Amino acid sequence: MVHVRYVAIGDSFSEGVGDELPDGRTRGWADLTAQGWANALGDRIEYANLAVRGKLVWPIVEEQLEPALALNPTHLSFNGGGNDMLRPRADLVRVADAFERVLRRCDEEGVTLILLSGANPSAQLPLGRLIRRRGDELSRTVEQRVEHRDDVVRALNWHDHELGTPPFWSEDRLHMSARGHHRVAARVLDALGHTPPPEWWALPDAGPRSARGWAYYREHVGPWVRRRMTGTSSGDGRQAKYGAWTPIDPST
Repeated sequence: MVHVRYVAIGDSFSEGVGDELPDGRTRGWADLTAQGWANALGDRIEYANLAVRGKLVWPIVEEQLEPALALNPTHLSFNGGGNDMLRPRADLVRVADAFERVLRRCDEEGVTLILLSGANPSAQLPLGRLIRRRGDELSRTVEQRVEHRDDVVRALNWHDHELGTPPFWSEDRLHMSARGHHRVAARVLDALGHTPPPEWWALPDAGPRSARGWAYYREHVGPWVRRRMTGTSSGDGRQAKYGAWTPIDPST
């Protein structure tokens, strides 16, 4: 059996924002996938996660891809473009080019690519129609570029209607809740050929998730706008949460 060494790169989606544990640590679908993978194999795997929130897709590639490959992984998961889609002049062709770069480098290094599309938050966001249109276009473009690559593991979430509904999202409506992250992890494990815990597809609804009306804009939209105006990012100064291999043993 090949010993699994799995590394995740990306933005807040892969970092796990929205799925915070009681002690304040961020978990998320990639952490869940690593644990579920070890459980399914009944064996230790090695796991690293270089994702940092707030990153545009090309900074992800330029800052995270080569350090991830330098770890000599067997599998690398990649998603990006969500933050790009929120910019006024998003170049979705160039975003798709980033996916192609990641695939080429994985090919060169003999690494299996796990390709994800993010979930669709548009139904509950301002400018939701624009975001949905851009997400549809990006998903279509990326999928066309890998359509003949059966060796690429696909865990595509954008067209999952249930995942786009409020119970799967956190208070800011932009990041998934623990419920959403578990559903994505279930899809990744399924794509890898393993059976996820059935409850991961739909954990119990945690109830009300966000402020309404002006309170929502004050608590969540306002800070986002200020960051755009000042050229700052929620990821400024943050380091990868698992920048080196972390052993994940099967849970008992």
